[in-house]
Amino acid sequence: MAEGIDEFALRRVPRNKRLPFIGVALVHAGMLTALDQFMLGAALGHGMSILDAYTAIFIASVICGVLTYGMGVAGMNEGMSCSLLARWCGFGRIGSALIGIVIAVSLMGWFGIQTAIFGKSLDFALGGHLGFNAAAAIAGIALTILVAIGFRALRFIAKFAIPLFIAAICYISFLTLSGHDISGLILIKPSGEAISISTAITIIIGSYTLAALTTPDITRYLSNKKQVLGVSLITIIVGEFIVNGLAITLARVIGSSDVVTIMSTAAGGIGLLIVIFSTLRVNDLNLYSSSLGLANAIECLFGIRLNYIATTLAIGAVGTTLSILGILDQFIGFLELMGILFPPIVGIMLVEYYFVRTYKNALDSSRTTEALPDHQNTPSIVWPGIIGCAFGGFIGFFIEVGVPAINSLVAASLFYYLVTILARRFRPMVKQAA
Repeated sequence: MAEGIDEFALRRVPRNKRLPFIGVALVHAGMLTALDQFMLGAALGHGMSILDAYTAIFIASVICGVLTYGMGVAGMNEGMSCSLLARWCGFGRIGSALIGIVIAVSLMGWFGIQTAIFGKSLDFALGGHLGFNAAAAIAGIALTILVAIGFRALRFIAKFAIPLFIAAICYISFLTLSGHDISGLILIKPSGEAISISTAITIIIGSYTLAALTTPDITRYLSNKKQVLGVSLITIIVGEFIVNGLAITLARVIGSSDVVTIMSTAAGGIGLLIVIFSTLRVNDLNLYSSSLGLANAIECLFGIRLNYIATTLAIGAVGTTLSILGILDQFIGFLELMGILFPPIVGIMLVEYYFVRTYKNALDSSRTTEALPDHQNTPSIVWPGIIGCAFGGFIGFFIEVGVPAINSLVAASLFYYLVTILARRFRPMVKQAA
């Protein structure tokens, strides 16, 4: 997919450029079959009972599955990336640029977290002689250069990395859990700082919602709804239930939520190699979608088309700096923030695309020629979408009743729907009165 980043960042993916299901499914599943999900599961296992943790996973997975499928079908239908599709899904050109920037900044944060894990593993493997800051800097520079120059090779590696990662996690779990009483592990009280089910749902959605939002970046290469459904189910089942579930149990056995400690304790040097390899694999996706978001934003705001390699190097530099500054220590807070900020964007895009459908005719007519809707049918900015996101975020942050992620999603979606429908009904009356 990387070879098309410049070609398809700002236009539809033609039907004759769509890719086979399995390759696209593996790339999308790679978003959730990584150490960030393993870290999340470890945090849940360290701060919750297993029953509560799985309850939170189930509820969050249902919500995320619906959002992923809805976004995925939209991306497949239109052949557009998320940040491009947002122009006609509730935000307009300038609004989509703001979304592109938010996506890019968030993925820089993810890059920083992954790089920090890589650096911590490297420093641990060297006995602490290198120091975390130096190890994180080396890891960030190496990852950025490798992704910028060798993206095609990384895509090839990803085809094998996901099955190998899952197999390795399962094998490590088997070795670690052998001889332990599983029923006893279930009854043991968590040893870490307590996490409520409400908070857990929010941080799970926070870990997933960016993948849901950027799903069109991947599914625009698919050909039908069944393929989108398959991609969504595979990612949910493998990422949430298998990777998270095993991490919850391992965290209980080892008594830690630190992924480097868990992996090194369970499998020694092999565990550290899995950590390093996983961070290498997932950061190509972080840089890919971040580059798409920035490309759309800069083109919308300034009319400039960015060079992929230069953009990747810049994003990698910022992400590496974040890792050195200690973003890994704010992992749960980072997920809570994402779980409040991103659901409103997804909700508004889905409400516009499937229910309000302001630009349906423009999208339908341009789709037949595989072009974009013309300038006349492309709004500059859609204020109900912008204000709706702010309103949803406010509700998520300050309303303490319920689940913050769900509150922000529902509030923003309802706000956008009601304001848009009311404006549509009153507009003819205003014109007639004038």
